Amino acid sequence: MQRVYMDHSATTPVAPKVAEVMLEALTHGWGNPSSLHTPGKAARALLDKARRQVADLIGADPQEIVFTSGGTEADNLAIIGSALAGQDRGRHMITSAIEHHAVLHTFKHLAQSGFEVTVLPVDFYGRVNPEHLLKMIRKDTILISIMHANNEIGTVQPLEEIGQIARQRGITLHTDAVQSTGRIPVKVKELQVDLLSLSAHKFYGPKGAGALYVRSGVNLTPLAHGGGQERKWRSGTENIPGIVGLGQAAEMAGEQLAENVDRLNGLGGLLIKRIQEEIPQSYLTGHPRFRLPGHASFVFPGVEGDSLVNFLDAEGIAASSASACSSNSFQASHVLTALGLKNEVALGSLRLSLGRANSAADVERLMQILPGLVERSRLIWSLS
Repeated sequence: MQRVYMDHSATTPVAPKVAEVMLEALTHGWGNPSSLHTPGKAARALLDKARRQVADLIGADPQEIVFTSGGTEADNLAIIGSALAGQDRGRHMITSAIEHHAVLHTFKHLAQSGFEVTVLPVDFYGRVNPEHLLKMIRKDTILISIMHANNEIGTVQPLEEIGQIARQRGITLHTDAVQSTGRIPVKVKELQVDLLSLSAHKFYGPKGAGALYVRSGVNLTPLAHGGGQERKWRSGTENIPGIVGLGQAAEMAGEQLAENVDRLNGLGGLLIKRIQEEIPQSYLTGHPRFRLPGHASFVFPGVEGDSLVNFLDAEGIAASSASACSSNSFQASHVLTALGLKNEVALGSLRLSLGRANSAADVERLMQILPGLVERSRLIWSLS
């Protein structure tokens, strides 16, 4: 059975060129980049090159890139590091209700430690209202963290407006750009962000490699102490093969960005249109226009999302659902309920996220199968 992969928002396959440079780094770049001898200098050169490649993708300076183990660590360093560094000025922070758990759970941890967190609601499409954000800012607000694009519904936030608000008031702005980096144009100066998290495995790089952009002049308190690597903000010997893979993936993403955006916008539009026309009671979640290219997220009332994903997998199609079964009870996604969807409706979620290898033939194959599976799942759900 030939498989079709439509879950690129979860992870992407490692590009062959990325795997090639990683193997080269494992074989010949094994030195410690902090060492002064020839093997150490060779590893340092690889590290410096990757830093330039990542910086070029997001329009930053190389010295503003701090390598991490991925998006979750980058989020933690940005949020906790900002909170600890700025607590003398204030202990109030703002985020949104639909952030990734790497952000929400980090703020929950800080709230338990005496910080005050305001969680902004979103509209039906999953967007933050900048005017509402402005009203929530206080004299003691030290950090705003709003994701660039949502991993479940694909909605892209009005980050430029939010950036202007934060910059005018001298408040540090962090964005979790794990879903958007490498998929749409992301330029830190245009967005006016101070901190930005990204992860290699979302744009055809390896897992276990990510980065935090830290604008020059922004102060953080480090979470890991030791040898003082990564400008003393992330101590520990650098993961050279993973970082090299991240750099190569970033370079390729930048080179192919415009072409991929145009192609995936067309393919994603076709997919959304077909589902809406051919499956009764299919409701698109997220913003119809301000969304990631190739990202189609739906709810189907009367369907249990995980069962639908399993049915699709049995047919050779990989997708995902936002619902989760825990202790024999079903709990809908916090993102979908934040949109105002009832729990029983939000349970019928399906996310289809397309990538470089997908084609119109893949959409056709999906649509030969999906309508019948939704009907079957609704029948099973009604009898349960």
